[in-house]
Amino acid sequence: MSWRSSFRCSKFRHIFGKSATKEHSYDGVPITRSVHDNHYCSANPCFIAVVTECAGGGSFLVLPIHHTGRVDPQHPRVCGHSGRVLDVKWNPFDDYCIASCSEDCTVKIWDIPVCGVQQNLTKARKTLIGHSRRVGLIEWHPTAENLLLSAAYDYKVLLWDVSQAGAVIRYPVRVALLLSVSFNSDGSRLAVTSKDRHVRVLDPRTGKILQVSSSNSHKANKVLYIGGLKLLLSTGSSSWNHRQIVLWDPDDLSEPLYEEDLDGSAGVLFPFYDPDTHMLYLAGKGDGNIRYYELSAEKPYISYLTEYRSLLPQKGLGVMPKRGLDVTACEIFRFYRLIAIKDLVEPLSMIIPRKESGIFQEDLYPMTAGNQAAMTAQEWLLGVNRGPVLMSLKPDPRVPNPYPETPAEKGLVRQLSSLRFQSSPAAVTEIGQDFIEELLQAFYKQQDEIRGMKEALHQKDVSSQTVRYQNFLSDTFLYFCVFTFCR
Repeated sequence: MSWRSSFRCSKFRHIFGKSATKEHSYDGVPITRSVHDNHYCSANPCFIAVVTECAGGGSFLVLPIHHTGRVDPQHPRVCGHSGRVLDVKWNPFDDYCIASCSEDCTVKIWDIPVCGVQQNLTKARKTLIGHSRRVGLIEWHPTAENLLLSAAYDYKVLLWDVSQAGAVIRYPVRVALLLSVSFNSDGSRLAVTSKDRHVRVLDPRTGKILQVSSSNSHKANKVLYIGGLKLLLSTGSSSWNHRQIVLWDPDDLSEPLYEEDLDGSAGVLFPFYDPDTHMLYLAGKGDGNIRYYELSAEKPYISYLTEYRSLLPQKGLGVMPKRGLDVTACEIFRFYRLIAIKDLVEPLSMIIPRKESGIFQEDLYPMTAGNQAAMTAQEWLLGVNRGPVLMSLKPDPRVPNPYPETPAEKGLVRQLSSLRFQSSPAAVTEIGQDFIEELLQAFYKQQDEIRGMKEALHQKDVSSQTVRYQNFLSDTFLYFCVFTFCR
């Protein structure tokens, strides 16, 4: 009988987490003290948004992604909610549009200027009013434009077309209080977990419940569609109150495919999945570690790789989209850890070590979901299902959209809305996107130079005060000597 290794060979077995230094983190961010099990952070290649603590209403901070270091305590915020902000999510097809939900029972859509928030932003582009109690969850549709889902404590799940007024679903589904939601890759199915700790699969167009889990040994808390493998993953606790991960067949929730108990900690497990590498990351609320797994469509379905460990606990995590990663450094995933005890937002890069790290690695970066919508909201509501528009992360080529462009994309209105200038947008319609990026880089560089000059000026002020103090002491000593001699 031939010998066979019991270890599964994987090209990701040497993955490691590299945390950013304090100079390349976001220091001095007053992270919210809310106890909801949300991420409180959202990132894209241009900005990072963090829900902050404030008195008298709710606010969140929007910083340019390169604006690292010490954050000014008086930095302008987005503060239009009258209640505490519970969740924020960037529009996957517009890097300058963000949605927020709050305890004031509303969902707001905000337009962020290209140069960032220069003064307190209080007026939203649109306020969605349809819930009677606080809104705890929001989620953008993965392929259709301008579709946003919201779930609140009034047991309603509403799907909004933010380009129009009112809720899309006429008869919103009423289930127990939702704890987590997840769309599949084309947005035709919606998986949810609720306060009764069951997993459900819904038709998001009609609100009809298609599947309900019947397992009593697993109390689900978070759920996630595993794109490309036709699996559904949920995290929660077992009947012995051990933290647990479970894999399901989304077409049959009568019995789980795989169960594994992890530990006896009490924090909620947040699952993150990368469909390009089939990597699963598990991060616990209040934990300092993040576990890495590799998933497959065949048994045993899941293989443990290693974990990142830190002494600082995380309150929430944001994730950078794949198009914002540093491909020259073999970075395949990036977290933004919210460390509330330090008022710190720490970037954490997942890196695959390679001998030639400066070269684009084709096997690490296949075609991935881009920032272009596959269809309009009206097409999706009519029953059309399309997967995401893929793009290459290689710096040179640009893959065209295989789907026909919408009328809004062809017109001037979409060009103007993508620029998001605060004043005189008609004067910049001819400026190319590359020139805009150059302006942004110059702006960020200028901001860094200004901060450096302020620090140097502060040091000069301190040194000049020291010189004046020394002169004062010498003059005082001279007067004392003269007075003593005269006596």
